[in-house]
Amino acid sequence: MGPIKGIKKLPASIRMEQATELFVKLAPVSSVISRLDEKFKYSIVGSHLINTLALKESVQSTRIEGTQVTFTDMVNESHKSEQKQEHIEVLNYRKALYIGQERIKNGYPITTRLILELHHVLMEGARGANTNRGEFRKVPNWIGPTKRFEDAVYVPVDASEIENYLMKWEIYLNKHPYGEKMDISHLPGAEFILDENIHPLIKVAILHAQFESIHPFLDGNGHLGRIIIALYMMQSEQISSPIFFVSEELEKQRAKYYHLLNETRGNNPKWYNWLNFFLDAAQRMAEKLNVLLDQAEQIAVAGKEKCDGHTEQLVYLLTFRYPNITAVQAAEHARIAPSTARRTLNALAEKELIFKDPAQRRNVEYFNYDVLGLFDK
Repeated sequence: MGPIKGIKKLPASIRMEQATELFVKLAPVSSVISRLDEKFKYSIVGSHLINTLALKESVQSTRIEGTQVTFTDMVNESHKSEQKQEHIEVLNYRKALYIGQERIKNGYPITTRLILELHHVLMEGARGANTNRGEFRKVPNWIGPTKRFEDAVYVPVDASEIENYLMKWEIYLNKHPYGEKMDISHLPGAEFILDENIHPLIKVAILHAQFESIHPFLDGNGHLGRIIIALYMMQSEQISSPIFFVSEELEKQRAKYYHLLNETRGNNPKWYNWLNFFLDAAQRMAEKLNVLLDQAEQIAVAGKEKCDGHTEQLVYLLTFRYPNITAVQAAEHARIAPSTARRTLNALAEKELIFKDPAQRRNVEYFNYDVLGLFDK
């Protein structure tokens, strides 16, 4: 039995009874995500946690690709001028994520042009960086446990077809500019059509799978596909802040994740199993983020009560954004003098709200281990 080859163009379809089951599951998943979004709007640390969440997502996405970097590694290495190869990949992912989020906030939709821009950022200085950064592949490739074609489990669409497939993908994502409906003549008549008007949570799962299957680049497709999940959740207004990431849950079941993606390919795609899996992962991740935010809020409220004055509170809350921070960094982000930042951080350390590394004499680092403990689980 050879590898699966190519994919059907969107939209997709599933059996009627499968659609009913998915719609029943949608309500609680959507509810827990809405609850998370509302909490972030009113949390005293919500905006500060976005940076830390983005770093965690960047680490988890990189781990799916087989890199063994951890969240603690990235925090401990964050102030070093020279970064290891795997750290560069994580930082590039976060940078691309930030750029994409800014585009969405400013009203720009996800387009092929944005995809190319983010890929250029993603591959800067990373492995495979010499392989057409910000350009679609021009040669065939395949996916499998080894680099040998005979071990391939999937062969993506031909390089000459990439732009055509992505055009359909983009229309599915943003809908036709003139309101025209997508062609569904290739789909079974008795099935439920998952068209461009389907619920965003189902739609984002389809968009992710289809992008991974088109595999438009020689490298970086997985990272970019997971960034698209976060960006589309914002674009579709399921969340108002860049806080919903699923890489952690996908990484926990990496083999199943790849297997179910592969089921959506070929001439007889099976979408239900993948969509069901994605909704379950989304719900688990949203529930976990709700708990994390509650815990962070409790820590922040208790810590603020121990702070003397506005500056201490300001710098203390800043450690939720940068749980490993220096006086220079605190001064820059709090817009205070370096001497004031140093004095404030030392005061917070004396109150045991943060930890000052006594082994350092220059560029002293301060750690908020309460925050780090929430993320490094």
